[in-house]
Amino acid sequence: MHTDLYQLVYDGHRFTQYFANTIEEHPLLLYISALPFAPANTSIYEKFCHKGLLKVICGAEKMWPRLLQLFHSDNGTVYSVAFSPDGSKIVSGSHDKTIRIWDVSTGVEMLPLLQGHDNSISSVAFSPDGSKIVSRSDDKTIQIWDASTGVEMLPPLQGHNHYIHSVAFSPDGSKIVSGSVDKTIRIWDASTGVEMLPPLQGHNGLIYSVAFSPDGSKIVSGSRDKTIRIWDANTGVEMLPPLHGHNDDIYSVAFSPDGSKIVSGSGDNTI
Repeated sequence: MHTDLYQLVYDGHRFTQYFANTIEEHPLLLYISALPFAPANTSIYEKFCHKGLLKVICGAEKMWPRLLQLFHSDNGTVYSVAFSPDGSKIVSGSHDKTIRIWDVSTGVEMLPLLQGHDNSISSVAFSPDGSKIVSRSDDKTIQIWDASTGVEMLPPLQGHNHYIHSVAFSPDGSKIVSGSVDKTIRIWDASTGVEMLPPLQGHNGLIYSVAFSPDGSKIVSGSRDKTIRIWDANTGVEMLPPLHGHNDDIYSVAFSPDGSKIVSGSGDNTI
């Protein structure tokens, strides 16, 4: 696509996003109610804002703001958000015990509120294929939802006896791993909700973060006990001695895309 045409299409898209409410209320008055307020250095302003139109004298924007959309959730603090794999949806989990699914391009809620948890929702994530949503809550349960309908696909996954700090899908979407304040890691069948192995035990402190390796064969965990542990995802056996090095709680862990490295973030201000 020619550069000038691309820029005009881009500016047109941003224009309709930015002035969506104005366009809806006054579609025939764009040259008065919207165009004069478009950023002055954009192609849509330069091509269509003629001399006879209103002009902003002071405080006019030069370029589009970096903020693309602002989604309003009025019923509580939003603790967690995640994109769907195709980038078309956003899921959010809130203090008000609800989950919302938003259309990225319009900012409109796509479904009624997803309700089922009895306490605030601290984490949400899409499955790798985008068909499911997993949520964890301070009610000590995990729930799996149909991303298209908002219906609970299974009864709540129960087993942890304290708050759950981290959940993650396996790369193929068949498993869910969870780490808890109860110092255990649990692996669940994402289709049935059944625990696939006995709880993985070894940490001496609460578990803040868990993650699958890219091939799904390993799980890494980070804990208040200042260690990182690597587990066989199929057997639950620790594959190596605990990894030491941090001097404080380990809040986040992740594998590199090829699975050969692990990165960790700690309260000791190091990565």
